[in-house]
Amino acid sequence: MATRHHARMAVVSLLYAYDLGNGNIADHTDEILEEKKIRNKQKDFALGLFSGVMENLEACDKAIIEHLKEWDFERLGSIERATLRLATFEILFGELDSAVVINEAVEITKAFGTEQSPKFINGVLDAISKDKLE
Repeated sequence: MATRHHARMAVVSLLYAYDLGNGNIADHTDEILEEKKIRNKQKDFALGLFSGVMENLEACDKAIIEHLKEWDFERLGSIERATLRLATFEILFGELDSAVVINEAVEITKAFGTEQSPKFINGVLDAISKDKLE
């Protein structure tokens, strides 16, 4: 049975595909989630996250860009950008505690990203979270 962690990993995959130029990925979410065995409540959760990120993409990207100290947004890896977008959406618009969201993003990045990615993701999301509290 899929967990919310699995659902988030599937959403990162969808956002990754979108970032690589598959602009019509939203037309295929049902099949992709089914392929990853994301069903029922977890499917609803994943679809809500994906649509939420897409609807708030500009706000999420703006928050990420503001907290990329010496990095250029366009130079980010697609996995890192997808993970940051999902977690930023959850921090800014979700109801979960930021620490939980950041931990999930770090775990996803460990599975998909480079060796340096988890520390980078943690730093950017921590800064976004602290800004939200102010």
